[in-house]
Amino acid sequence: MSSDGVPFLLITANVGSIFEEPSVMLKIWTEEFLSTISRLDPKFIALHCQEVGGKNYAESMRHVEDFVRLLMSSEELRLFDKVRVFLDEDFSSAEHFTALGNLYFAHETLKDVLLWDFKEGNFVPVNGREVHSGNIEAVTTKEKAKFPQDFFPECKWSRKGFLRTRWSVGGTVFDLINIHLFHDASNFVAMETFPSVYSKTRRRALEHTLDRFHNDHYPNAPYFLFGDFNFRTDTAGVIKKLTADTTESKQSNKGSLSKLQFRNESDDLILTLGKKEFSHHEHQQVFVENSGQWLREYDKEMGDFEGRLFEFPIGFVPSYPFEEDVKEGTNYMQTRVPAWCDRVLLSPTAKSLVEDISSPEAIEYGIIGPTTCMGDHKPVFLQFRMNI
Repeated sequence: MSSDGVPFLLITANVGSIFEEPSVMLKIWTEEFLSTISRLDPKFIALHCQEVGGKNYAESMRHVEDFVRLLMSSEELRLFDKVRVFLDEDFSSAEHFTALGNLYFAHETLKDVLLWDFKEGNFVPVNGREVHSGNIEAVTTKEKAKFPQDFFPECKWSRKGFLRTRWSVGGTVFDLINIHLFHDASNFVAMETFPSVYSKTRRRALEHTLDRFHNDHYPNAPYFLFGDFNFRTDTAGVIKKLTADTTESKQSNKGSLSKLQFRNESDDLILTLGKKEFSHHEHQQVFVENSGQWLREYDKEMGDFEGRLFEFPIGFVPSYPFEEDVKEGTNYMQTRVPAWCDRVLLSPTAKSLVEDISSPEAIEYGIIGPTTCMGDHKPVFLQFRMNI
């Protein structure tokens, strides 16, 4: 079947935990990533990473160079002769640091590839391989911002923000935006209401970002927004479903709630809940069977953006939080309700760039390394042909 569309592969990956144990995890993660490239055979690859360098970035940032070198020297990416890498690594600059990394690979068969210069307001040709790392404030072929501090006042050093690039491939213009939104700090707070205070903060930051793009100084372009949105399920709703016909008991420590336990009529412990504990007695079966699809009805945070953002149907398991043990590639950590934190979203105008949008077999939306340990987040990808 002949097609004019260019095969695109968009991937989002929170890589924080692979830098906690780089000697083991970097190789495993890279092999899974590259085998996905081989299987899907794209001609343009966009990889958006969050938490580049991990939580202890002062020690781990040196491993990022190894990570990029592993990818760029791989056989699978050998024919991708146009490469642009943007790594925001300057952790000494608290007011700018986002720990985001955008990596782009264009195949040698793609001839007319340009990148937007946000300072000059024009497109520049993309030739050869360029890596911008460390402090990238002065690099003008990207736009980067942290969310305003008042969005998340209790978190002084929040690294959350976005990193955007604008492309022209064969004359088709589009934006690729990496985003990292705020997480849920406590299960107790998350279960108080829906939307939780965390959900509201995420919504506000995302609305702020979309409004900013809408009010650009330069022409609006269709955009693909993919990153760690940290979207969570309705925690109270999930707990209610899992603890029907149970009795709740509370444990306190120094006057504050430390644990909730739910037992059935036979006094079997069904669910334990702590600030950072969410442990069901059949934890893996409950969330892994049938790709955890029963949870989808509690996955509501996208609802606020209906009409503004589009997502293809999700048929894969929640992308977070997986065990960080290499022997436990399919098991969830018993810390949080599993959720689809990592997503690939499209602006309404970007939908028209997707060839055969109504044909399910032409598009694949899934996770990388479903049975392999990829860290606490599984990378999520969208594969499609772009109308050029």
